[in-house]
Amino acid sequence: MGLRVSQTAAEVAHVIPAPALDEQANPTAVSEAAIFAGGCFWGVQGVFQHVKGVTSAVSGYAGGEKKTAQYRSVSSGTTGHAESVQVTYDPRQVSYGRLLQIYFSVAHDPTQLNHQGPDTGTQYRSAIFPANGEQARVAKAYIEQLNQAHVFDAPIVTRTDPAQGFFPAEAYHQDFLTLNPDYPYIVINDLPKITNLKRLFPENYRADPVLAATPQPQN
Repeated sequence: MGLRVSQTAAEVAHVIPAPALDEQANPTAVSEAAIFAGGCFWGVQGVFQHVKGVTSAVSGYAGGEKKTAQYRSVSSGTTGHAESVQVTYDPRQVSYGRLLQIYFSVAHDPTQLNHQGPDTGTQYRSAIFPANGEQARVAKAYIEQLNQAHVFDAPIVTRTDPAQGFFPAEAYHQDFLTLNPDYPYIVINDLPKITNLKRLFPENYRADPVLAATPQPQN
């Protein structure tokens, strides 16, 4: 990721149905968090930063121990970590189910096992780290729904792993897509994801991203 230029085409977005099962509405909740892994965190972070209702999207590491949550260690593929994004959102504006729909549709290709585009290794795996039992139920039910509907050409390989902590990545990884729109890797692999988000989810798209360094205040 990042330091090498890839000529691999960006993942193709898929039109997929909304989840039949979503989180129960909680009128008193103003902020919830979800963790998604889907290849290089630059693009995944960039996608969710452009989603209305998202108040923060932070690149980081999940699935391993705190002591190995550094880019150099994670890049070895031996730490158990996946490059991940912690998404904080207002459930009154966007549901967990809609975040899952965006994740599976435009943020990455959930049929690629331990790689995304030009990046290979378990640190680039497709994984969801549910924050609670309800998120786990919704995510697992949606994977089953999409597999039964055969909306992809191959089975979904996305894992649902217990959340064992989230560790923010180094500062230079944060907001990378927004700060480096001309970087070849971003141009080839990630900017098409933003275009697809705007095209497929116009009602959820926001033109101005919420940056990790300046998250939106809660209402």
